[in-house]
Amino acid sequence: MQALLPPGWAPPIGYANGLLAPAGRMVFIAGQVGWNAEQRFESEDIVPQFEQALKNVLAVLAQAGGGPQHIGRITAFCCDKPAYLAARRQLGAIWRTLMATPTGTHYPAMSMIFVSDLLDNPGKIELEATAVIPDSA
Repeated sequence: MQALLPPGWAPPIGYANGLLAPAGRMVFIAGQVGWNAEQRFESEDIVPQFEQALKNVLAVLAQAGGGPQHIGRITAFCCDKPAYLAARRQLGAIWRTLMATPTGTHYPAMSMIFVSDLLDNPGKIELEATAVIPDSA
């Protein structure tokens, strides 16, 4: 995927403004919360929930034969802005670990939306993603 940066724009930190994806198979991943395979939350804290939610996104993507480098967009819904802001450094470390690719850490186009609540309690964050797996992959 090719990151898109209009002339004169400062490079974003931790995301891409846009990506140009090659032709391929599109994968739409429903919102994933921080619960395990048995749909049980192991923590009420945002950091372990974020890590598990991202692992869940990557597990669904792997079922289609894709990896982190194929994610073009992630939308995050969070219902605890203070906890998110306080944990940004930890969340970034988790991101860099789980989104590592052979060419470095992958940063898709991203949106962070703060909401009043999530359907699944005690969920703090939910991630949904769109990926494109090239026909050659």
